[in-house]
Amino acid sequence: MTVLSRVSPFAGLAAAALCLSGCNILIPDTGATDPARFVQETSPVFYNPPGVDPMRVKPIDTPVPQRPGVPPTIYNQTYGIPGANFSRTYGLPVTNPVNSAMYGQVRDTDFTLPAIPVSRIDPQYLRQEVDYPTKEKPGTIVVDTRTKHLYFVEPGGKAMRYGVGIGREGYAWSGRGVIQWKQKWPRWTPPDEMVARQPDVRAFSAENGGMNPGLGNPLGARALYIFKDGQDTLYRIHGTPDWQSVGKSTSSGCVRMLNQDVVDLYDRVPAKTEIVVM
Repeated sequence: MTVLSRVSPFAGLAAAALCLSGCNILIPDTGATDPARFVQETSPVFYNPPGVDPMRVKPIDTPVPQRPGVPPTIYNQTYGIPGANFSRTYGLPVTNPVNSAMYGQVRDTDFTLPAIPVSRIDPQYLRQEVDYPTKEKPGTIVVDTRTKHLYFVEPGGKAMRYGVGIGREGYAWSGRGVIQWKQKWPRWTPPDEMVARQPDVRAFSAENGGMNPGLGNPLGARALYIFKDGQDTLYRIHGTPDWQSVGKSTSSGCVRMLNQDVVDLYDRVPAKTEIVVM
């Protein structure tokens, strides 16, 4: 009886060990460390029907079916702007949230810049970093009047690109100059030539003190003054409350930018920055 009582615990342990060994719990699976096996077990599996060349299958270009009673705005849509490459499908936002953040309402000193409806602007005219190989040194401003883009040249073949509005034919300026100085919320003083062409702005002429800064001021939130050979060209890079003029040739010669963009450029550009308008 005493011998059996001493042997039975060891017998129970042996039986338990045999049972566990059958489940491979006590034996580690070292095969899981084999790279070839790992790739085989984790590689994706695709359905390839016999006789079908996946490279020759054309994508289905039909609208997503809409369920009755569901507003059509939650289904796949595009901006409706030529060249737009953003879309939304099944409730995703139609506007890029990054753009919405960049062009949202901003409190700037004594003024609050209203949000810009970016969904109504061609995406190519929204601020973005792009590849831009150029011989111009980093820190130079390049205005391409043909494409209506302003580039702030960065190192490594990059540039920050902004959309701009430019002067109507006959009123544009081109050449090389420098940003002689810059101003936050500038006072607008139309030159005598403009006053002669547009008598309605005479109230804001130099002799009358110009227009006070503000949301309705044609120079917007910032102005960068272009000089050449030490002389004021009378042309500016400036903000505008008229966001619809960006991407168009509508101004009296200056380079217009969205207010949020000109604030961004102002913070990047020191005085004496070189500028090329071509």
